[in-house]
Amino acid sequence: MIDWHAIDTVLLDMDGTLLDLHFDSHFWLEHLPRRYRELHKLDEQAQQILVERILGERGTLDWYSLRYWSRELGIDVLELKREVQHLIRFRSDAPEFLAWLKQAPVRVVLATNADRAGVALKLSLTGLDKYLDAVVSSEDVGYAKESAEFWQALAEIEPFDPQRTLFIDDNIAVLESARNYGIRHLLGILQPDSSQPERELAGFESLRTFASILPAEYLANIPSRHNISY
Repeated sequence: MIDWHAIDTVLLDMDGTLLDLHFDSHFWLEHLPRRYRELHKLDEQAQQILVERILGERGTLDWYSLRYWSRELGIDVLELKREVQHLIRFRSDAPEFLAWLKQAPVRVVLATNADRAGVALKLSLTGLDKYLDAVVSSEDVGYAKESAEFWQALAEIEPFDPQRTLFIDDNIAVLESARNYGIRHLLGILQPDSSQPERELAGFESLRTFASILPAEYLANIPSRHNISY
């Protein structure tokens, strides 16, 4: 699907693309609401109301901000994330893909909606940063990736040619925003959350595994995935 000779920059989402979205789904929709109810000694209705409130912020900068939710809920959200940090892990064959990108003649940039505190936690646990040339968070630019302003700000921080850029993300609203900005090569993720079934991203080609876009000659030299520890 990808002519790598036509790519200079690879922009990568983090949660649901490189990392299994199961952690975030579980944390935001189950663990955080339950711990909020327990810590504030509230009833189950309050827990469900919080879930609805969280979902209502979807796509906004606040939705991704640990500082915002800590202030709004009166709890240390980052500390609660550490309670279930064992769920933070790479998706499928992401490490092999990242290892190939590291030696390829492209610039690799993590473009994530996660705020800096959330990014720092995940980088420290996965070592993801060793594969990257740069990390740009929506917190850095003041806009979520769903907005056109994010891409304009990103291009100022990390100049790239949209026609020679590959962007991979699991969020259809973000992919549409990137397409509107002019990024030519766009790919979605069929199964961002390993605990959920695959789903289609209408209007975008989507990946089941990263191996499907790696050069065949590189794949031939990868050890059996059964021998790789994640």
